[in-house]
Amino acid sequence: SLPAKLINGGIAGLIGVTCVFPIDLAKTRLQNQQNGQRMYTSLSDCLIKTIRSEGYFGMYRGAAVNLTLVTPEKAIKLAANDFFRHHLSKDGKKLTLLREMLAGCGAGTCQVIVTTPMEMLKIQLQDAGRLAAQKKLMAAQAHISSSPAAAAAEPEVERRPTATQITRELLRSKGIAGLYKGLGATLLRDVPFSIVYFPLFANLNKLGQKDPNVKAPFYVSFLSGCVAGSTAAVAVNPCDVIKTRLQSLQRGVNEDTYSGILDCTRKIWQREGPTAFFKGAYCRALVIAPLFGIAQVVYFIGIAEFLLDMLPKHRA
Repeated sequence: SLPAKLINGGIAGLIGVTCVFPIDLAKTRLQNQQNGQRMYTSLSDCLIKTIRSEGYFGMYRGAAVNLTLVTPEKAIKLAANDFFRHHLSKDGKKLTLLREMLAGCGAGTCQVIVTTPMEMLKIQLQDAGRLAAQKKLMAAQAHISSSPAAAAAEPEVERRPTATQITRELLRSKGIAGLYKGLGATLLRDVPFSIVYFPLFANLNKLGQKDPNVKAPFYVSFLSGCVAGSTAAVAVNPCDVIKTRLQSLQRGVNEDTYSGILDCTRKIWQREGPTAFFKGAYCRALVIAPLFGIAQVVYFIGIAEFLLDMLPKHRA
């Protein structure tokens, strides 16, 4: 049933995000740093420096936004894919690869309603630590410089914004469109991701089914979700880099600003080289693989069906 699908998708998203959020934070920070003042050299370096400067919970900056909105986001994505697959196979025949891709396209298009504002807020909170660390480093360098004025300057203590403050400011200055900055880039990432992910997962999962009418074992669903998720994540990583850059409201020292997708693509290519489009690709694969593996296990096990079945008994 649709309620069960929505609950399953929501539970799957909550469990998955909680497990992999620190890696996602590192991915955002690695993608955002440009050829100016680089703070991190790798995933492990980013996580170690984050813990040292911001504490353990610094790795979960922006998690509250993600955990709040990932339930409707994952629920829409998984339920929409099932909806489109169902309606594209009304004739009872097996779905062709093209129809599976169309179903994934529909799911990816539907999810951006929630994904865009969620990513917008999450990126500001995740990247705030990188920008603060960069300013602190610049202030420390100024203290040891030969300039007396610079040496006398004290680093400013800045309060990092909250999701509520960012939301209010965006709504006040730009209206609802402010929360949907980078919508085109989000579509450019999520639609191809779903087109690759869902058909690949469905076909990998079928390999573990002994009978077409019996679900595959949970470990098959998990591994299928991991392989399909990581493959799709790496395939669309250039779009994710562009989206992350466009949705970042604050810039570090000597970092570029962008007017749109084409301008962002051109500047990255010219100033950082083609390899810049794959910044954070392995982080993204490490995030998406277990996230979708866990999501598919929870979704296919059907925790919601169990909970919904228990409600009448509890009431009785």
